[in-house]
Amino acid sequence: MVIQAKISGAEAVKLYDIKMENAAIIRKAAREIMVSGHQLEFLGFSDAKYYKIIRNQIEDFRLLFIDWVAGFNPKHYIVDEWGLFNPPGISPDYVQRDDELDFLDEDDEDN
Repeated sequence: MVIQAKISGAEAVKLYDIKMENAAIIRKAAREIMVSGHQLEFLGFSDAKYYKIIRNQIEDFRLLFIDWVAGFNPKHYIVDEWGLFNPPGISPDYVQRDDELDFLDEDDEDN
């Protein structure tokens, strides 16, 4: 449920940092799904062998995820003062110019 909600959240905004924040949460949720399969095996659940199907689906999703994140527009950002989700090359103390925020007034459908 988290993955679905965060994909929707990332698609609903233009801001690079919010998209990346959602992407990080999606990654975490997918990794938790992978770990749960190992836990089922460890606890001896007889049907844990079917978890390989889910692992394969997560791997397919991971490859799509990489392409999706690569499509985020790094020019559509507001400086993340925490420094975690800034585009490459932008430091937390970067002073953003007004003309760098022009994308906020665009009416295009590309988020």
